[in-house]
Amino acid sequence: MKILLFGKNGQVGWELQRSLAPLGELVAPGRDDPDLCGDLSNLDGLARTVQTVRPDVIVNAAAHTAVDRAESEPELAHVLNALAPGVLAQEAAKLGAWLVHYSTDYVFDGGGSRPWTETDTPAPLSVYGRTKLEGERLIQAACPLHLIFRTSWVYAARGGNFAKTMLRLAQERERLTVISDQFGAPTGAELIADISAHALRQCLRQPHDAGLYHLAASGETSWHGYANQVLALAKLIDSAIKIKATEVTPVPTSAFPTAARRPLNSRLATSKLQSSFALALPKWEQGVARMVGELL
Repeated sequence: MKILLFGKNGQVGWELQRSLAPLGELVAPGRDDPDLCGDLSNLDGLARTVQTVRPDVIVNAAAHTAVDRAESEPELAHVLNALAPGVLAQEAAKLGAWLVHYSTDYVFDGGGSRPWTETDTPAPLSVYGRTKLEGERLIQAACPLHLIFRTSWVYAARGGNFAKTMLRLAQERERLTVISDQFGAPTGAELIADISAHALRQCLRQPHDAGLYHLAASGETSWHGYANQVLALAKLIDSAIKIKATEVTPVPTSAFPTAARRPLNSRLATSKLQSSFALALPKWEQGVARMVGELL
């Protein structure tokens, strides 16, 4: 089996290189690859790459994920998040190949407190959310053999993330202010990659399991709760770490105005994923503890 991976250097893409490797030959072009196009802004190049490689599976872990910047460059966000996945879906369909793609809780408006299900009506608040939703729909219309995973609050030890920021600021400042009215489940890129490989393996045998799934760690917290957990773990893991912050103050989203509106409710219901693929999703605290241990 041949797998074509886009976005190999992102948080999820990096972990996918590991989790997909046992399934078959992995081809993962970079943005500047001289032979194959890994640049999602080059739609013709993407199509030619798929036609050249002729994969059995395409995995798209690349996207325009700069949520605030997308508000000022909506055309680029539209190409990367909607048109490019649409091209990959069309080319996958021609080959009879599978397409694995990642979406986001930002397709919802963040209202209420109930976890969002796959059948809830999307109502995105931002350019990012609207373009990601259009990408989902283009894939669903063009390629029957698809797995779309909506995720939220993704982190990895590699690259920048919220936990690293909190650890740095806590060593510099005596008081931190963190948003307390947005709720979700911090979800590790490693978990996303491992579940992707597991689900893909099953779908190759059982194509009727194709479709849209919510994928997030179990449980929930706020960014404020997440910050407190990170700092508590840091002190537990490394007693020598010098944390100056003695206060982590909860504040509303309005305290940090941003170009793009954030959903307050990013909770995702994962019962469909768990029942379809016989999975038990770990609590968010487990993955965060492992990440903090790696950071320290």
